[in-house]
Amino acid sequence: MKFVDQARIQVVAGAGGKGCLSFRREAFVPKGGPDGGDGGKGGDVILRADPSLDTLLDCQCQQLYRARRGGHGQGNNRQGRAGEDLVIRVPPGALVFDEETGELLADLDLPGKDVVVACGGKGGRGNARFATPRNRAPRRAEEGQPGQERRIRLQLKIIADVGLVGMPNSGKSTLISQVSRARPKIADYPFTTKAPALGVVRLDDETEFVMADIPGLIQDAHKGAGMGDRFLRHVERTKVLLHLIDPSPRYDESPEARFSVVMAELDSYGAGLLDKPMIAVITKMDVSENIQPARKLQRQLQKKGIPVHTISAITGAGVKELLIHTTQMLQQAQERR
Repeated sequence: MKFVDQARIQVVAGAGGKGCLSFRREAFVPKGGPDGGDGGKGGDVILRADPSLDTLLDCQCQQLYRARRGGHGQGNNRQGRAGEDLVIRVPPGALVFDEETGELLADLDLPGKDVVVACGGKGGRGNARFATPRNRAPRRAEEGQPGQERRIRLQLKIIADVGLVGMPNSGKSTLISQVSRARPKIADYPFTTKAPALGVVRLDDETEFVMADIPGLIQDAHKGAGMGDRFLRHVERTKVLLHLIDPSPRYDESPEARFSVVMAELDSYGAGLLDKPMIAVITKMDVSENIQPARKLQRQLQKKGIPVHTISAITGAGVKELLIHTTQMLQQAQERR
């Protein structure tokens, strides 16, 4: 399924029903009087976070949503039926903005959370409502009010506990595929990951967390280079970052330089990403030529006070220790919150 994390839709709530102009006419009931009922309220348009969804693809395909109008009032003081509300399902983590004003209407960060984005119109009053001692036969009824109409911008920030960041081909997709059931594309060329991937990591029956694999960053990503930094918003909600570094000497830049490039892009993006707890993860330790550069990088990062793990996602070496340390940092982050 195509991953879509931005969409614009137009929502139109239902109009209210008309009030009824009616008089009671029955045999043997003289002067029956007005009995026109009120119109029903129009349906609201509601956005609801549905955990079975993970993309805004549906909202991109259908961009106009209309709720049902209210029923018209009838004689014998019968009120029109209220219009049925229209519920639009979106993934948890969706941000809802008013397109015209830019106002944030809601952050649907919990499954089942919802927000009314367009209110249905009020039903018109029937002529029975206008009867007074001086006007016992009013010939007046109201039209229903129109429903609210709005342009809505949806932006998705996926909800995960741990975010994987790093340059292309640093081993992020391989790691998440080994520790969860996520199956991102893995290949030996840059930008094989073109959209964030989520996986549930389960250490034991009581310990699990959600991991997000973010497309790789390169220098000047914040200016649009490579895949750009648009996907970094998906790690804004994470509690811990795992920064993966490929120590291979076959690149033009040193591992230290590649580490610094990603850190600079996180800093340029802002949103407090550099303030999050971070573990540096040196990958691909099953390759012999990587051992010496990895040791050098590990020493430099540890001098800066950054926790470091060396792993091989292919053989599994060091992965369990990394996951245990990640779980401990998650618990500490939760306690601080």
